Amino acid sequence: MELPRLQLSDVGRAEPGLPCPSPPGLNKITVYEQADFQGLCREFMSDVPDLHELDFGDCICSLRVVGQPWVAYTAPKYEGETCAFEEGEYPKVEKSKAFSALRLVHHDLAEPQITLYERPEYGGQSKVVTEETNLAYGYFNDRVCSHVVQRGVWLLYKHPARGGWYHIAWPGERLADYKAQLGFHNCLSHLRPLRPGRPAVTTRLLWEQRQVEEERAVLMDEIVGVNTTDLEQTFSTCSSREYSTTTLHSFRFSNATSLRAGLSFTLAVEAANVFTVEKGRSESSTQRERVEVLLPAKIPPHTELTVHVLRKEVTVSVPVELTIRQNERTTTERGEYRCVSGRAISTKYTMKPAAAPELAQAQPHQPPA
Repeated sequence: MELPRLQLSDVGRAEPGLPCPSPPGLNKITVYEQADFQGLCREFMSDVPDLHELDFGDCICSLRVVGQPWVAYTAPKYEGETCAFEEGEYPKVEKSKAFSALRLVHHDLAEPQITLYERPEYGGQSKVVTEETNLAYGYFNDRVCSHVVQRGVWLLYKHPARGGWYHIAWPGERLADYKAQLGFHNCLSHLRPLRPGRPAVTTRLLWEQRQVEEERAVLMDEIVGVNTTDLEQTFSTCSSREYSTTTLHSFRFSNATSLRAGLSFTLAVEAANVFTVEKGRSESSTQRERVEVLLPAKIPPHTELTVHVLRKEVTVSVPVELTIRQNERTTTERGEYRCVSGRAISTKYTMKPAAAPELAQAQPHQPPA
């Protein structure tokens, strides 16, 4: 397989010790000459066949990976021993100060599959594996002699729990005899596929397809003032009040979504209203704010004034189109954004004649003793 050549535009420099901001979906590796992301650093976004040509060979002690995994080699031209690094931060790396080449894993890692065989040349019983597996827990431990990789990139370990030396098996690889080609005869105990990097998710709310599911008025407060005099009276309560309103946002994924737990993205509902969705957690949030309501200042003579403070609650559902970009693959999915908004506050005034006050019975005047 021909590997892409390194372009000058693929090489960047970062401030030592500081992570570089990355746009969503970018695949890159930032390498440092000291542990804990210290010292000189370099940033790469495509394969590097020889780090010595860029004055950074045999000096890497820590690194950060964004997006797809990378494979580091101890010799130029992708030779020597290998170490695979998935998305994340590595304050210290195995084989520090030993890497001479870097290779980006640009393959589709979404649905891995490998077939293992108990005899050379794909003979004997076979076992299809699609996820990380500890063979020591089953009947196929230390019995594998050959394999065929259908999809994904796999790490094959000699010992259980990811122990011992491992071999990197690439998509389409047909390894007919472990003993002759790997010195790995009858000693495979653990295997796992490399995890893809986080995809970039962009969203588009299809407002033209929105549906109003429910609309209702909720009574928040009732204020009553009575004026039984012949003159206009000032309202006995304060001229304004503050009320707390809520907006509940929620998101529902389709049952066939390819997005995994931990992935997050944002929905720009309004210019100043951004809802963050994180797969695997409660895909809902509540916003609260306070609204001031002005009340009437005067009550006419012989009038009872009732003020109802109402909150208008509207439940709306909107289809959302999700565009998912991962490496060179782009897919589209559907989700649903749902909003229960109670931000609209209004007042309703009702006036009716005030009941005449009952006259108190006159008490007979008692002369002083």
